[in-house]
Amino acid sequence: MSKQVRVRFAPSPTGPLHIGGVRTALFNYLFAKKHNGVFYIRIEDTDQTRFVPEAEAYIFEALEWLGIAPDETIGKNEKFGPYRQSERKEMYKEYADQLINSGWAYYAFDTAEALDAHRKQHEEQGKTFIYNWHNREKLDTSLVLSNEETEQRIANGETYVIRFKTPVNEILELKDIVRGDIKFDTNLLDDKVLFKSDGMPTYHLANIVDDHLMETSHVIRGEEWLPSMPLHHLLYKAFGWEAPEFAHLPLILKPVGNGKLSKRDGDKLGFPVFPLEWKTAEGISSGYREKGFFPEAVINFLALLGWNDGTEQEIFTLEELVEKFDLNRIHKAGAKFDPDKNKWFNHQYLQKQSDASLAESFKKDLADRNISTSLDLTKIVGMIKERAHFVNEFWDLADYFFEAPTSYDEKASKNWKEETPALMEQVISELNKMEDFTSMNIETLLKEWMTTKEIGMGKVMQPLRLSLVGALKGPHLFDIIEMIGKEETVKRIEKAIETL
Repeated sequence: MSKQVRVRFAPSPTGPLHIGGVRTALFNYLFAKKHNGVFYIRIEDTDQTRFVPEAEAYIFEALEWLGIAPDETIGKNEKFGPYRQSERKEMYKEYADQLINSGWAYYAFDTAEALDAHRKQHEEQGKTFIYNWHNREKLDTSLVLSNEETEQRIANGETYVIRFKTPVNEILELKDIVRGDIKFDTNLLDDKVLFKSDGMPTYHLANIVDDHLMETSHVIRGEEWLPSMPLHHLLYKAFGWEAPEFAHLPLILKPVGNGKLSKRDGDKLGFPVFPLEWKTAEGISSGYREKGFFPEAVINFLALLGWNDGTEQEIFTLEELVEKFDLNRIHKAGAKFDPDKNKWFNHQYLQKQSDASLAESFKKDLADRNISTSLDLTKIVGMIKERAHFVNEFWDLADYFFEAPTSYDEKASKNWKEETPALMEQVISELNKMEDFTSMNIETLLKEWMTTKEIGMGKVMQPLRLSLVGALKGPHLFDIIEMIGKEETVKRIEKAIETL
């Protein structure tokens, strides 16, 4: 690539960052790092009516947690600052005026009431009202007024917007890295508002001006912006600027049915659609961080939504993703979101963690439950982690290490036969004889005793596990016995004899 790669993620701070937005940020990050370029963040806050004060901090915290923080942004390497559009608003009018003067834009004085009347009139005739070439010279615009009349109306304080003057009878042949060649007929496009009556630019004008001034080389964004592509190309042409290359990413689809993944899907099926928890007066929306996902697992599953490297590989480090990432390998079709597969990814990453670091996380969970213990948590984690997808599942997999069972699984209790109490009394007797109370030794001596006495394994092992755990679950039985110790083991067997 001849010029430096500079790509951006440009979210609007109108609420929490959707997982689809996170994937857009990730693909921009991977592309920048692959080409030794710059990944920057610009906050597009021109829509003040939908602005949410906490959203901006949320966006940065989420990307920081995921390990894909920007190279440039507000307060960081501000080479092309400011990085908030609201702080750049003074200059957009100058560019809107430039388009007016070059004939690429015009003033429109239509009131909201007048436009509503036009829409209703069209609807009554079974048509759709589009503000463009076929009616712009019949509406209240500077295209039908003299310069003097236009200036006078502006001077009088009349409300106006500035609209783009879309060319007539042109076929735009544009190139998209993901979708290939696309054609657009300008006669079907509307004359978008570029500058609003409140003195703020619309997304279209601000976006193009900022991308140019910030030297953006590639615009990698969601498929929903594809209809804006012809207008944006025409704006670059109108200003006489070189357009960046475009790549429109496929949608992330619902796990079931058709359509784009939404918060409602997450609420209904019980999975997050936000990277971090989001609190409002209405309630709390869960986040991947608070659900116990590792950031690396979230990055991994998001990278494979709409992209792959052409192999069967599924587990990638961030470094591997950077090395292998290629915009040409992004799919055109939408990618179905699979919450179960995402849990599988987290399981893979959990297995890679050291038992010691997982034990630290488990220790915090135990403290939250007001449980203090002298047991070796690192060893316990090593026994149970294979069955877990999340650290917060450790308690359900290991509660019996810390608390004796208070009830016994009904189905498993069918293994407790008439002769079981007598057998359990003999087990207690054998355990009390043992001095070397290690898993291997306990197993060897108890199995020797069962063989000598010709007692079937199932008659002892299942009731013994039920006595200690309360159910037929858990790791190697003799590891549990060693961990909880002789005294606790005997006490639990005695309680089971008494209860069952």
